[in-house]
Amino acid sequence: MTSMPMQPWFSDAKLGIFLHYGIYAVDGVPESWAFYGGRVPHDQYMKQLDGFTASQYDPGAWADLFARAGAKYAVLTARHHDGVALWDTAHGDLNVVRRTPAGRDLVAPYAEALRARGLKVGLYYSHSDWNHPDYASVVHPEPPNEDVRTNRFVAPKDGVEDPDAWARYLAYRNGQVGELVDRFRPDLLWFDGEWERSEEQWGMRELSEQILAGNPETVLNARMLSYGDYATPEQGVPLTPPDGPWELCLTVNDSWGYQGQDQNHKSVRQLVRYFTETIAMGGNLLLDVGPREDGTITAEQTERLEGLGSWIARHSDAVYGTVAGLPAGHHYGPSTVSADRRTVYLICFDTPRESLSLRGLRNKVERVSVVGTGTELAHRVIGGLGAVPGVVWIDAPEAGDVDEYATVLAVELDGELDLYRGAGRD
Repeated sequence: MTSMPMQPWFSDAKLGIFLHYGIYAVDGVPESWAFYGGRVPHDQYMKQLDGFTASQYDPGAWADLFARAGAKYAVLTARHHDGVALWDTAHGDLNVVRRTPAGRDLVAPYAEALRARGLKVGLYYSHSDWNHPDYASVVHPEPPNEDVRTNRFVAPKDGVEDPDAWARYLAYRNGQVGELVDRFRPDLLWFDGEWERSEEQWGMRELSEQILAGNPETVLNARMLSYGDYATPEQGVPLTPPDGPWELCLTVNDSWGYQGQDQNHKSVRQLVRYFTETIAMGGNLLLDVGPREDGTITAEQTERLEGLGSWIARHSDAVYGTVAGLPAGHHYGPSTVSADRRTVYLICFDTPRESLSLRGLRNKVERVSVVGTGTELAHRVIGGLGAVPGVVWIDAPEAGDVDEYATVLAVELDGELDLYRGAGRD
């Protein structure tokens, strides 16, 4: 872990937007992986440089959308595994400024637009570069999979290592990361590709020291290995939350970058579920969209971000300024707890019928109300014996107080949350 404490803004953010934007949007193929796995020939993949225009790129419109979605930060793919940088890097010439019709730096206006709207700036950068001539020059000492051992974009030909080439590659990578830190001052650096080399081969300690010397407040993800600040599970809510801060990376459809044929979009209701289940376990949701090559975000993805944002806006008290909620079994659904631990927010995906129960609560309940409408609900305690508390039964809200996606009840307590976790009377 880094020596700096975790930046408090991160755990308070709850929602970030991930943007996989690059030349892969021209043909709508899987970002970098399309040529790595042989789905398309390498030269065909690289011909997409000629079609990348960013002709309607409007990071101000992006930032407005992210703010409407309720996000507090965003992460843009400054350079994916294909090595194509979205800024005018002095390290190599494979970038959209010199090699595509876009012809300009796309990172600076993105950072400026986010900051103008009070959003934190995140940049994604892959340690690996499957196009760099010096990359496939050393062997991972314990390859995690066969691809790392044999793929021609990763492994040296015939297994013959070239330490000098690897040193040149690290200088290139460190130079590009240095540019990102110095020019754009990102609040967060989101690394990837770490599985292809060992921590020692990557020089993670030196890279971490370089970044934090440039900006000591930079948040680093776990793909800096032991120098990362937070964990990054992908595509599925973990059943047991990772230790410490974490973030669930989730696509709106099935693809990270723009793939026009992929219409398997998650519904707003599903996104509300993913989001609330994640924050109830103390994590953030990093929700991914794939802009088209011209820089526009599709109507389907825009509608879903706005739908999630509308739900968050109606229930902001249960989202921002909260911490992880009750352990499983106390309430049938996710929950969050206010930072002062005096209010529990119960999230109900289905329309409550007759009553809801809250079990194992030692506190006295002062008031229960529906978040968003303020309607107060009657409640009573039934049962209990000695140290074992009874069950708090809450009257179900009327139809007019039921939210389309998830109804939230605020349970105000007489003091800090105090839960009974025992096995009942012997």
